[in-house]
Amino acid sequence: MMPTENANIMVVDDQPANLKLLEDMLKVHGYKIRSFPRGRLALAAAAQNPPDLILLDINMPEMNGYEVCEHLKANPELAAAPVIFLSALNATEDKVKAFQTGGADYITKPFQLEEVQARVQTHLKLHQLQQELQLQNDHLEEIVSQRTTQLQSAVKRIKTSYDQTLQALGGALDLRDNETAGHSQRVTRYSLEIGQAIGCSEEELGELALGASLHDIGKIGIPDAILLKAGKLTPEETLIMQRHVNISYDLVSRHFFLSRAAQIVLTHHEFYDGRGYPQGLIGKEIPLGARIFTVADSFDAMTSDRPYRAALPYQTARDEIIRCSGAQFDPDVVQAFLEIPPEAWERIRAETDLDAYSNRIRSCFTTPP
Repeated sequence: MMPTENANIMVVDDQPANLKLLEDMLKVHGYKIRSFPRGRLALAAAAQNPPDLILLDINMPEMNGYEVCEHLKANPELAAAPVIFLSALNATEDKVKAFQTGGADYITKPFQLEEVQARVQTHLKLHQLQQELQLQNDHLEEIVSQRTTQLQSAVKRIKTSYDQTLQALGGALDLRDNETAGHSQRVTRYSLEIGQAIGCSEEELGELALGASLHDIGKIGIPDAILLKAGKLTPEETLIMQRHVNISYDLVSRHFFLSRAAQIVLTHHEFYDGRGYPQGLIGKEIPLGARIFTVADSFDAMTSDRPYRAALPYQTARDEIIRCSGAQFDPDVVQAFLEIPPEAWERIRAETDLDAYSNRIRSCFTTPP
């Protein structure tokens, strides 16, 4: 930062004697002085070489000091320079107007040279401090911007890694439950398709994706004899199988950022009419994400091959969802499902089936013998 004694000062006054007096006094202290008898000349010169401080008379021909000050303050490159008015006008309203137009100080003529020097020095120091503070603020903003960019990049990497982890978990569960290969990925995509159709926000879609991806994670706690049983489960086995909901919830709800997704995991087997489990919730008591997931999950179950039957045609599954509207399913969610063309479901299944096949092929090469 330039020392104040080397400051660039502009003096504007239509009286040559005042210009000479101020110029001589200020040069003694090492200031660089430029003197102008007219406001327009001063403005043109300031635009070419901005001053550090301006001493400005008020009563001048063509353009008075108030107008000059207003023009200076309207220019972003000149606005920071302090303006000290020097005038024979001594009325309160004149001083008030000077400050209203942007003046930093007001000295009444005839002035004392010592007073002018003291005020010039004070305002130059203040101006210097303001410039230093601005530089520090700019530097701080640059640091914050850099840190923000780094944080956003880190969050993006974490999210990518997190999504890959969820996909791996879903794939692992699908591999364990042979009759649902690709199920987690398909039902997540189906849920998002319905969620978009019903008008979910980005935040709600994110929670829906997490809940759908993790809905069956609790099956890791279900014995293979029950999970992989080809025939119908006994009542006792059914109760054990149903525990996977609570196991899933216990695992997911431990993480604060998954708290809303955990509610979807807990309630994804609830029915709109209250016949579901584990809580027997009714209607809108069930989170929207779970109501959406239930339709997506049932649609995938009906249109996927099972050991005991082949996949049902789209139209048959569609008719069954309509039949269960208001009972198992939320009618609003069913309506959103019906608005989605069959081609969308075919595209999602083709893409997810290809992904599931690719994952299985990769596992053959990456799994140790």
